[in-house]
Amino acid sequence: MDAKLLLRQMFDAAIASAQPAVCIAPHLPDVPRGRTIVIGAGKASAAMARAVEDHWPAALSGLVVTRHGYAVPCRHVDIVEAAHPVADAAGLHAARRMLDLVRNLQPEDLVLCLISGGGSALLPLPPDGLTLADEQALGRALLRSGAGIGEMNCVRRHLSAIKGGRLAAACHPARVLTLLISDVPGDRPLDIASGPTVGDPTTCADALGIVLRLGIPLPQTALEILASGSGESIKPEDPRLAGASARIIAAPQMALEAAAAVARSAGITPHILGDAIEGEAREVGRVLGGIALQVAQRHQPFEPPCVLLSGGETTVTVRGRGKGGRNVEFLLALALALEGSAAVHALAGDTDGVDGQEEIAGAHIGPDTLARAQALGLKAKEMLADNDAHSLFAALGDSVVTGPTLTNVNDFRAVLVSPPASARMRG
Repeated sequence: MDAKLLLRQMFDAAIASAQPAVCIAPHLPDVPRGRTIVIGAGKASAAMARAVEDHWPAALSGLVVTRHGYAVPCRHVDIVEAAHPVADAAGLHAARRMLDLVRNLQPEDLVLCLISGGGSALLPLPPDGLTLADEQALGRALLRSGAGIGEMNCVRRHLSAIKGGRLAAACHPARVLTLLISDVPGDRPLDIASGPTVGDPTTCADALGIVLRLGIPLPQTALEILASGSGESIKPEDPRLAGASARIIAAPQMALEAAAAVARSAGITPHILGDAIEGEAREVGRVLGGIALQVAQRHQPFEPPCVLLSGGETTVTVRGRGKGGRNVEFLLALALALEGSAAVHALAGDTDGVDGQEEIAGAHIGPDTLARAQALGLKAKEMLADNDAHSLFAALGDSVVTGPTLTNVNDFRAVLVSPPASARMRG
């Protein structure tokens, strides 16, 4: 069994299962009597727009914004590329254009909103009193804070003029159908791209509590917006959302099931541990390391050979000089916990092809990872402490690079536990 190849095949299957070309068509509604406007944001939004165009039997127009490098040519929908994970002026201009596009619609019109992970940064529109520079600083601070995705997006929703249901409110009285590719634990629509078309039950007070608890630096004006409640988002019961609905069309669980099918076809029993695992990446690595060793050494709670699959979104609190990266921090901590166990290989990667701020999806580890690193003079524990796991895996040639995947269903983790050496020799 080529463990590295099998793990990559599982990862590729997970990504393929969430391609918009596969999952858009079954969820398209009937053609409306009025106009059809397509809007959206996220790393998959351009591919989603192309899939809509390929299956829509009537006229449409619109605008979506995606990450640089993730554009897909469309015939009728304008595609704008902008920066991620920190917003830029291109995203700001696209957000303003999008709001202008949906003004003065009628009840017989339909707005198809295509949302996927990454939309929070790609649709920056600060409220009165704040600037794009303020929103960029907030984005950087949130990424370094160790906040969970739900906490980050709660803050974002209350410091925005387009997130937290505001985009759907601007579409009123038209019908709004949002098609979502989920990249968040629990598949909560309000946390996917900070819920621009979804009612938000959280409050400014909730957002302020997160900021104060985590010590996230904000401009004084932003603190005043949260403290005064003037940044309140659109609530679920708001009448302007009466014609708005949302559907999840791809999610982490679907990706894990696709990977599990690959494992079964190779004679390996898959165990899906969860699609919504959160926590500090290195701590999750240590925990899964302990589970993998229990499987390898004591055949509990599973019999090897097997693969432990999980998804979700861990966090990285950046305290060192490195660039972080959830999946590589998870893997380096996992390797340290395994201490060179001969039975375990693993792959972890972000299904959008970008782990943290690097154009690298993730990496692979095997029994020789730590020994090879030591032979190169790399100190794994120190590099983990410095949030510099990407450099270690790059030096080893073990980075996993996919390029733009045109989708995003969050992180993918596969820990493959082989049968004991004696059993392999008998076989």
